[in-house]
Amino acid sequence: MGSLAERDRRNRRILFASVVVVLVMAAVLVIVVTTQAESVARDNLARASEPARITAAPLVTPVPDNAPIPTPQGIAAAMGPAATDPRLGVFGGTVADAITGQVLWSVNPQTPVTPASTTKILTAASALLSLPSDHRVTTKVVAGATDGEIVLVAGGDPTITASPVGESGYYPGAAHLSELVDQIREAGIQATRIVVDTSIYTGANMAQGWYPADIGGGFITPTEPIMIDGGRVDPLVDDSPRSLTPALDAGRVLADALGVDPSAVSPGVAAPNAAIIANVSSAPLRDRLRQMMEHSDNVLAEAIGREVAMNAGAEASFVGAVETISQTLTAAGFDLSGLTLHDASGLSVDDRIAPHLLDQVLTAAAGDGTPALRPMLDYLPVAGATGSLSDRYDSGNRAGAGWVRAKTGTLDVASALAGYVVDRDGRVLTFSLMSNNSPPEASRPALDALAATLRMCGCQ
Repeated sequence: MGSLAERDRRNRRILFASVVVVLVMAAVLVIVVTTQAESVARDNLARASEPARITAAPLVTPVPDNAPIPTPQGIAAAMGPAATDPRLGVFGGTVADAITGQVLWSVNPQTPVTPASTTKILTAASALLSLPSDHRVTTKVVAGATDGEIVLVAGGDPTITASPVGESGYYPGAAHLSELVDQIREAGIQATRIVVDTSIYTGANMAQGWYPADIGGGFITPTEPIMIDGGRVDPLVDDSPRSLTPALDAGRVLADALGVDPSAVSPGVAAPNAAIIANVSSAPLRDRLRQMMEHSDNVLAEAIGREVAMNAGAEASFVGAVETISQTLTAAGFDLSGLTLHDASGLSVDDRIAPHLLDQVLTAAAGDGTPALRPMLDYLPVAGATGSLSDRYDSGNRAGAGWVRAKTGTLDVASALAGYVVDRDGRVLTFSLMSNNSPPEASRPALDALAATLRMCGCQ
């Protein structure tokens, strides 16, 4: 037998266990009773009736077919005071009815002025008139002249990105350099030297009227037929400083990805009929046109200008691009009086366009005469919301926010706004408003006020 102390401990354990069992049984009883009570309470609850179904109402509705056309007198009365704003400097402008093409108001409509980036309206129009919307540009890698040598053959695509597949670079939908790398490796090629072939472009790589300082300022690169994210030093920043040698930089990025010494990258030309090892294609033209117009991308505009030229059998140069743009627009019936172009982007301070030409193109896009141009209307930035108009109309001239859609143009001594707006009565009006010899900080608010005036116009 155990000691009294041991029996006492055993009896205390038995007693403790008995108490625990009683407590557990009590807790179970409480839980069961509570659960049964809650179940009875739930059974007694009234079931809510099914809510009414929600019917979606469209937020975008077409303009009325019978909206009245403003009278020239009404437009003049509304626009006159704003058009005399001294902040506009040397001013020219045109307003027209989008459906009929009738010019309702104009000031110096035939006088050529520096257009800045509204030039891209002409570049976009020539592309829409001459190329399919799904047109793409192809970049290839071909076999070189010796073992281990490969040639990166540029095709005119400045949008290729070094970001991994699944991540977007600056240009959504762009080809990825890593796709070329994967294809090269799958082909079993051990590269030791890379040649970059840019021979598809000819002539100068900087246009008349461009300033070299604009490269560091983030506005342009030397125009070459292959770049990584538009030659940006920071690939995701719009106004990042640009490369002085964007094509060779692309070759060096490819070299780094393949484990090739960057010093083994050099310019050259591929042999005719060289075996293709890898290739990638750009986003469709329609996507690149939207990016060009919304963000006023100069590099992309120059590439598209050459794309238009090559399609017409012309040389891919500044001369070939501007001549083809002019020929395409002339063939479409536009009056090019006073037109002088040195580039496809409008960065040249020596470009000249008369306001009436821009408005002709916009009216053709908005009316029924040239349906091929209709997509351009959707590429234009929205006031206070998208692209180069996202930070305008956000505080002043709020009446135009969301209603004005227009291509902007800005240089040190030139500002312009060309697009369309729905007036207070529901009539669509096109406009081209151009200011020279006034700094942008003064002229842009004055131009915005003019376009907002058109929005508020019930000009009968």
